[in-house]
Amino acid sequence: MTDSMINYHENRRQVLYWRLLARLFDGQEQAALERTSMAVVDELGLPAALLDPAVSIDTVVQRFPELADELPGLLVPPAEGESTGEQPAEGGSAGDKAAGESSVQVGADEVRRAALASKLLLNVFATGSGDVSAGQLAGWQSDAGWYQQACGATPGRRDGVLGTIEADLVRRMRLREVLADPALARQLTPSMSLIEQLLRDKSNLSGVALANAKALIRRFVDEVAEVLKTQVQQTSVGTIDRSVPPKRVFRNLDLNRTIWKNLPNWSPQDERLYVDRLYYKQTAKRTTPARMIVVVDQSGSMVDAMVNCTILASIFAGLPKVDVHLVAYDTRALDLTPWVHDPFEVLLRTQLGGGTDGMAALELARPKIADPRNTVLVWISDFYEWKSQEVFDGLQAVHRSGARLIPVGSVSSGGQQSVNPWFRQRLKDQGTPVLSGHVRKLVVELKNFLT
Repeated sequence: MTDSMINYHENRRQVLYWRLLARLFDGQEQAALERTSMAVVDELGLPAALLDPAVSIDTVVQRFPELADELPGLLVPPAEGESTGEQPAEGGSAGDKAAGESSVQVGADEVRRAALASKLLLNVFATGSGDVSAGQLAGWQSDAGWYQQACGATPGRRDGVLGTIEADLVRRMRLREVLADPALARQLTPSMSLIEQLLRDKSNLSGVALANAKALIRRFVDEVAEVLKTQVQQTSVGTIDRSVPPKRVFRNLDLNRTIWKNLPNWSPQDERLYVDRLYYKQTAKRTTPARMIVVVDQSGSMVDAMVNCTILASIFAGLPKVDVHLVAYDTRALDLTPWVHDPFEVLLRTQLGGGTDGMAALELARPKIADPRNTVLVWISDFYEWKSQEVFDGLQAVHRSGARLIPVGSVSSGGQQSVNPWFRQRLKDQGTPVLSGHVRKLVVELKNFLT
């Protein structure tokens, strides 16, 4: 490939990226960039719809199905030594080659890649301003799914930057009007951002709008529950009770131990092992239920934790010999134990927002610790308390009583929750560090306690 051809392709790619930056940061069309980009796309044999941010990626793929195979993995950086579609430059002076042999030539394939990448980035990150309709939100969520595939991720839950964008779109929706229209409400895709909006606004909804809101919450709860159940379903509850003699039945026969213990009775002459005692495995589990007390901060910053933990509590409540209690608090505490088996009902009874008074939650939780050695207290909060010392003293007393204390700063499906550094350090010093990160970590800790 000649130098002039290399420069030609590189210039075309630069045009596409300059247009992308202009549309992302300004939103207005730049006539020269638009005309040149249209010419580049046309020369590549790609549809003009790639340049229109109003056209969804689903629509493009439906009209041009051959593009569906090019998008997944499009934005994944190539592994070291892997071909990127670029070719080493031919020719050039000895000085050029000495300066580095990583010099590459940009071909038509890289220009095509730039055009497709620009479409993905523009549709996902250029969301404009003003009101957002249900259809627009659903379209963005679909485009975000394509973007996640292009980055090598599985479409679905959105955290980080994508989560922030989605939350902003939900905030800009005329949500009450959308919920009042069953056709529009059916277009909504349940997400953590949407559920937060519904929980905050549920007291202002009635009739059809309230029914549609409940249906969306129920759908989301069921979806998250399915994910969490797969992480909990192998949980073995209870420990072997050595004080109970093993049941002398064939299925409990410990064959290896029986042979080993009776080896002195081996008769070389008869070539037989004479067994004078049988040994059985102990299978009896403890009969005292493990008590799990889950305390959740329901202030506005903890909505992800509230949703995940109410669902998780309901799953553990369905296991045998696990006695689960659930307390939610902000400036006051609410005992939600009667509804712990139904996270949907729990969420409908919560009121997001307000301050935090952990002392109110402690007053509800402490009387439930009847048998400390058989109790775990899971405390989920960002620990920004206005009575910090008093709350810490209360948690320290629980820990010293012999109960298992698991402080949790985040139980989201990804990402981190800001935790009061004062609390974080003191809880770490007493040997109960704050658990933070993926909800799977909490599942592991609880399984360790129950087994």
